Amino acid sequence: MTAEPAANSPNTSHAVVVRGLRKSYGQVEAVRDVSFEVDPGEIFGILGPNGAGKTTTIECILGLRDPDQGTVQVCGIDALRHGPQVKQRIGAALQTTALQDKLTPREAIALFASFYDARLDLDALLARFALTDKANAHFDTLSGGQRQRLALALAFVNDPEVLVLDEPMAGLDPSSRRELHDQIARFKRDGKTVLLTTHQIDEAEELCDRIAIFDRGRVVAIGAPRDLVAKLSGDKTVSLTTSSPLDPAALADLPAVKGLTCNGDVVHFTTSEPTRSLAALMTLLAERGVGVVALSVKAGTLEDVYLERTGAEAEK
Repeated sequence: MTAEPAANSPNTSHAVVVRGLRKSYGQVEAVRDVSFEVDPGEIFGILGPNGAGKTTTIECILGLRDPDQGTVQVCGIDALRHGPQVKQRIGAALQTTALQDKLTPREAIALFASFYDARLDLDALLARFALTDKANAHFDTLSGGQRQRLALALAFVNDPEVLVLDEPMAGLDPSSRRELHDQIARFKRDGKTVLLTTHQIDEAEELCDRIAIFDRGRVVAIGAPRDLVAKLSGDKTVSLTTSSPLDPAALADLPAVKGLTCNGDVVHFTTSEPTRSLAALMTLLAERGVGVVALSVKAGTLEDVYLERTGAEAEK
């Protein structure tokens, strides 16, 4: 029998390992046999529509909920059996942060720091998250962006190895979102690991090294955004502007061309075999002595993958 790694001697080949996770609420299966790994130094995104099981999975990883089945390891430690030790090495910012109205950022950070063996300098955290000027302001006077920056400061207070963010951009204005993106990127540059849930396509594509797409409590796709797009089935869209109009009948005879529309010198069509279609198109143009003014081929996008896998519209 193989001995379980000691809680204080973790195997860190993966920063987070989830295996066979299940969680139900009454008759509702929120999480169904979810498995994935997150590597050290990686930004790993969990993408999916509301109700897909993202938050429940995160709560099980953080020890906020007990799964019905499955295992969770964080930094090589069994998170279900050694929760207090995991909490020393992990930081978290959930969808909303509610603190006592008259608590100040300085007081909140000092309070949270007292829970940990290791902690970062309080004034350095205030400066890092642009809260120095608001250090002694009451929580109920802070703006939404300032509250979210405070939530991040609280998540960073123990200098965690793994940072878990659940819908961190919800309700933020574009400027605050950009600031938070920069902080997440800096955390990765410091060699730390980020586990991020979102239902915003652009956020996942911009930030994440790999993505797991959730739907109805299951992982329905996993991989780097570009790899998920490369595996996408479906046609490519070709848009062509020529120096003079072409005969639509000649274009319709090109191999694998479908959905052809012609409006003077502007042509659109789809094709399941873009290499064959474009080769034949170039030959046709050369034979007719027609020049190309503009040509574009639109491949699949991460949004297309999301729609194919979940059937749900994602936010952008």
